Amino acid sequence: MIQRILTALVLIPLVLLLILRAPIWMLAIVAGSVALLAIREFLELTRKYGGEPSRCAIYVTAGFFLAVAYLVRKSPTKFGLELVSIALITVAMMSIMPFILLAIGMRRSDLGSTYPTAAAGVFALAYIALPMSLLVHIGAMDNQGGRRLIFLMIVVWSGDIVAYFVGKSMGRHKMSPRISPNKTWEGAVASILASSIFGALFYQYAIAENAHRMPLAGIVLLCIVLNIAAQLGDLVESAIKRGADVKDSGSILPGHGGMLDRIDAMLFAAPVLWLYLFWPG
Repeated sequence: MIQRILTALVLIPLVLLLILRAPIWMLAIVAGSVALLAIREFLELTRKYGGEPSRCAIYVTAGFFLAVAYLVRKSPTKFGLELVSIALITVAMMSIMPFILLAIGMRRSDLGSTYPTAAAGVFALAYIALPMSLLVHIGAMDNQGGRRLIFLMIVVWSGDIVAYFVGKSMGRHKMSPRISPNKTWEGAVASILASSIFGALFYQYAIAENAHRMPLAGIVLLCIVLNIAAQLGDLVESAIKRGADVKDSGSILPGHGGMLDRIDAMLFAAPVLWLYLFWPG
């Protein structure tokens, strides 16, 4: 517990400083580094399932996605050429990668692992690289990008913290005992309430006054959807770890486990916020 709190006290100010003060290219580099560390941990987990995709091809493609997100950016006021470019490039790369990974897999002595390892590699890109590139794109769109990233983190982090303490002290009804024995419905409901309150307050006073003005009910609804996505992200990663029979994806962050353990909720929430920002009207 003490290690978990100390790590958070060190990381949170650094993350906020990076988002608010650092140039966008530095944010892209840090996000890329986080993505590569998380992908590395994920690929280690896939070894428990009996396969190990080509790391070099996956790392290069992940870096490509993040570079595109930084280089091709636009204010989220309407669908534009930049958005179409991102979509086309992403679809093209995701369409090509299965063939590349399958071709590399044909060189393996165990041909039975060719398909599972290629599938795991494509999943790593869709699961980690793409959401992290969307985070960069959100931060790079305009002068409100940093505030939107902080809004997303407030929604995810406040929900996670409240769910942990409420579930530990008051939780009685297990949400998914097979996947995550410590998660409870009481914690999940408290998480939604916390995300709605803290997220709506920040959005109203830090973002809505300048851009994307919307009713309070709409902001709360957005916070709820983001929180549900974040909780699903946490459960999905828990299911992957449970299948691999490991407790944490790594040990890089004292008290928190691996990098993938720290960003699992964000991987599901980031695409939801990105879609909201680009949704017509």
